[in-house]
Amino acid sequence: MGPYPIFSCEDWGGLDEDLRELAGELVAVALLADPFGGWTIETLEHCFADVLVHFKDHFVVELGPDPLRHVDPHHRRNAARAERELAVEEISDPVAFLDDWEALYTNLVRRHEIRGAARFSRASFAAQLAVPGLVALRASKEGATVGAALWYQQGDVAYYHLAAYNPQGYEHGASFALFARALELFAARGLAWVSLGAGAGASGNSDDGLSRFKRGWSTGTRPAWFGGRVLQPAAYEELAGAGRQSWFPAYRAGEFA
Repeated sequence: MGPYPIFSCEDWGGLDEDLRELAGELVAVALLADPFGGWTIETLEHCFADVLVHFKDHFVVELGPDPLRHVDPHHRRNAARAERELAVEEISDPVAFLDDWEALYTNLVRRHEIRGAARFSRASFAAQLAVPGLVALRASKEGATVGAALWYQQGDVAYYHLAAYNPQGYEHGASFALFARALELFAARGLAWVSLGAGAGASGNSDDGLSRFKRGWSTGTRPAWFGGRVLQPAAYEELAGAGRQSWFPAYRAGEFA
């Protein structure tokens, strides 16, 4: 299993050595390289000789003095309307927000039938909310939480992680108010970039609702590269068997196909 949803490290030049040291513990490693990581294609090719593909393009926002200057007019109108009906604030103690967040995410799981790695447990969320650099924004209506968005700040980049809403949050467009406030907040803190991640689907470049939503906030895209490395070839072949060879690692294809 690889780190979810992206892999980040400070010294990409040392990654190959780290992977070699894992050969006695893991059969294979798969990861999606941080689009803002300090890697080169040559570094990734050296580390991931078995599989290296341009997986998706992530939507990004280059911030500035006016972080909403580029935003799609449709998004700006929806944000202005939502901000008239909702209050948006940064949560000072994200860990204490666990109950509200879990209730919102449970609604998201039901709405979209989320399965697999993204169906986080309460214990997982408790750990995520305690990670240094987490920024949680809450949207409320008359004091009651209707939506929230989680971000991770690292260096001069803020990474969008998750957002969830209850029916009232969807009704009042909480997503637009939360994202507009996030861009303003990170710009005010002097950050240079916001990474919004990719759209849905295998390529992430479709015209689905999520892609349109993220594209409307973005100033461009950055490539995200998927790398796979077999650390124990004999064990990998035994596990893969007749598995789907277009998937890496092949022995996990049945779980996600």
